[in-house]
Amino acid sequence: MFNRTSQILKSFSRFERYIFLASFLIFIVSSVFLLIKFINQNTFLVPVIGGEYKEGIVGQPTFINPVLVGNNDADRDLTRLIFSDLIDLAESYKVDSHGLTWNVRLKEDIFWHDGKAITSDDVIFTVRTIQDSDARSPLFSNWQGVVAERVSEREVKFILSTPYAFFKNTLKELKPIPKHLFGDIPSANLKLSNYNLEPIGSGPFKFDSFQKRYDGFIIDYKLIRNENYFEQSPYLEQIILKFYPNNNELIEAFNAGIIDGFGGFNPKELTDIKLDYQAFKLVMPRYYAIFLNANSQSLLSDANIKTALGLATDRQTLIEEVFLNYALPSFGPLVPSMDGYNAEIFQENFYKVEFEKANQLLDDDGWQVNNEGIREKDFSKGNKEEILRLEFKLVVPEIPFLIETANIIQNDWKKIGVKLDLVILPTFDINNKVIKTRDYEMILFGNIFGRNPDLFSFWHSSERFYPGLNLALYNSETADILIESIRKNPSQESRQRNLNKLQLLIINDKPAIFLYSPFYFYISKNQLGGFEEQFISLPSERFENIENWYLKTERRFK
Repeated sequence: MFNRTSQILKSFSRFERYIFLASFLIFIVSSVFLLIKFINQNTFLVPVIGGEYKEGIVGQPTFINPVLVGNNDADRDLTRLIFSDLIDLAESYKVDSHGLTWNVRLKEDIFWHDGKAITSDDVIFTVRTIQDSDARSPLFSNWQGVVAERVSEREVKFILSTPYAFFKNTLKELKPIPKHLFGDIPSANLKLSNYNLEPIGSGPFKFDSFQKRYDGFIIDYKLIRNENYFEQSPYLEQIILKFYPNNNELIEAFNAGIIDGFGGFNPKELTDIKLDYQAFKLVMPRYYAIFLNANSQSLLSDANIKTALGLATDRQTLIEEVFLNYALPSFGPLVPSMDGYNAEIFQENFYKVEFEKANQLLDDDGWQVNNEGIREKDFSKGNKEEILRLEFKLVVPEIPFLIETANIIQNDWKKIGVKLDLVILPTFDINNKVIKTRDYEMILFGNIFGRNPDLFSFWHSSERFYPGLNLALYNSETADILIESIRKNPSQESRQRNLNKLQLLIINDKPAIFLYSPFYFYISKNQLGGFEEQFISLPSERFENIENWYLKTERRFK
C-alpha cells in the first residue's frame, strides 16, 4: 500500500505534489479541529481529586481548638478546616413549641480523624468545657443558662433557661472536640495541651504537620484530605497555610508564586499584585462607625450637633477614595444581606452629604465661626463665663484605611466649623486600654456580627461598660425592650416588625455616625475553581464550601 502511494506521488509533477500536500495538511488540521469541536460539544469538564493549594495568612496560630478560639483569624481559619460544626454533624434537630428544648440527633458512622466514633458524649463534654470558667473559653457567655443532657449515644438534648430565637446559629457555631483526648485534662490546663497545635477534628481536612522557626514563629501548616469525611470529600489533596507578619510580605509571596491565594486586604493593594489573578468579592455583616460618647463629651448628646455631623460626612467619597468603590454605605445598626435588614427604613433616612444644610443648622442653633474657623457658643450665666467650642477628639486604630477615613472626615467637618483632633493609637492599646475604660469622646471602630440580627452586644444598655461592646454607651429603655423581645420571639414575622422599630429608633437617636460596610476580598491564581462568592459572617467562612475547591479537571462524555 505504501509503495503504491509512493509511486502515485512520484508520478505527480512538483506543482501537483505541493497541491496534494497542502490539501492533505488542510484535511489533517480540519479533522483535528472537528475532533476538538466534537469533544467540546459532547463532553464537559468536571473537577477531580488532586493538587496542593497554598494560602497565605497574616498572623500566627495559637489555639486550633474550637473551645479556645477567639478573634485570632489564623486560629479560626485552621479550626474551620479541621473541625465540623454540630449542625453539619447532625442528622436532624427539633425544637419544642416554646423554644426551650432542642433535640439534636447525630448522623451514623461519623468519626474523628483518629478513627474514634463521634457521640453525644463529645458534644456534651464540649459544652460543659465551654461553660467551665476555668477553661476561659471565648464562647462562655453564649452557653450560659443552657443544660446539655444525654438522650442516647447519638442524641443530645439542650434545655434553655429562656427562649433564644437564634439558638440554631449557636448550634452551628458549636464545633465539638473529642472527649477521649481532652476528657482527663483539667479545664485550667486545657491551653497547655499539644492537641491545640496538633489538632484532631472531624472536618474535611486533617492535620499532617507544621513547621516553625527557632524563634517560635510558625511558618506553615500542612493539612491533608480527609478521605473518610462524612460529607463530600474534598477535591484538594492538600492545603498548606503559610503565615506572614504583614501584608507586604504576603503580597510578595504571591508575586513570587510561593502561595496561590490570600484574602482580607484593601482593594488599593490590587496594584501591587504582579501575577494574573482572579478576585472574589464577598459580603460580610460588618460596618464601621464613629461611636459618640456623650458621657465624656456632653455636646455629643445635642441632636442638632449630631445631625450636622452626619450631614457633613461624605460616605460616597469615603467609599470611592478608601475602597475604590468596593464597599457599601452604612446608615444604621444592620447592613445589607443580613437577616432583618430593612432597606426601606434606610432609604427614608438616607443621609446625603449636605454641607450647606449642616452649616445652616448650626447657625440657627447659635454656633458662630471664630477667627480660627471653629464654631463656638457663649453659655455664660450670671457671673460664670463659659464659651464652648465644637472641637472633638477622635480615637482611631493605627490601621491605614481607618486613618485615611479619619483624615477625610476631619477635612469634611472643617467645612462646617468643627475641629476634629485625631488620636491615632495601636490597636492593642485601643482594645486593652481605651475601650476597657471608655476613655474617649469619639472612637472610629467596627462591629462584626454573626449570622444573627442580634443587637444585644452592641446596643443593649447592659453592655455599655467593659466587656460589653456598646461603644456609644447607648441607653434606651425602649431599645432594650425591643432587643430582648427580638431574642425571645420565635415568630419571624413578629421579630421583623420589632427589628424595623429598633433600626428606626437607633437611626433617629444618632448614637453613632455610621460610615460603610467593606467587602471581603479573596485573591487566587486562575487555576482555582469551585470558590463561591457568598455572604460570610466571618473571614474563616470563605472555607464554607472548601470541599468544592479544585485545581484539576478532566473531560467526561455527556
